[in-house]
Amino acid sequence: MTRAALLPAIAQTPAPAPKVAVAQTNDAIAQELLRLVNVERRRVNAAPLVLNEKLTAAAQRHAQDMATSRRMSHTGSDGSTMRSRIDATQYRWSTIGENVAMGQPTPAAVMRAWMNSPGHRQNILNPAFTELGVGQATGGGRIYWAQVFARPR
Repeated sequence: MTRAALLPAIAQTPAPAPKVAVAQTNDAIAQELLRLVNVERRRVNAAPLVLNEKLTAAAQRHAQDMATSRRMSHTGSDGSTMRSRIDATQYRWSTIGENVAMGQPTPAAVMRAWMNSPGHRQNILNPAFTELGVGQATGGGRIYWAQVFARPR
């Protein structure tokens, strides 16, 4: 049995994001994670999030990098950070956050894990965020997940 792992967003220093081709996030997975996030936000009277293409690109790039390097971290294998990955998409943000996880087999399982972790839960329910990006990739027999939260300028 694979042990699932989680990491909440942490403060980061900027580093350049990789310039690599990245597989598309499965739209059904992105829509299901968005739905599950908004179910939780509705419970605390927080406005629903909407998917953003640029944030999804940043999340997918990071999920794919974690799967390729077979390590879960907020820092990419090339030293990239949450901020540098989002900035590389030219998304103009005022506030950002990131959740990552590894090992959960489904959107429901990763959401349960994130909601049972105070730091991840805080990102999911944060009323300052208005948009979401979702990434998911497989490497070494494990699934890697990334959520990117933001509010545009």
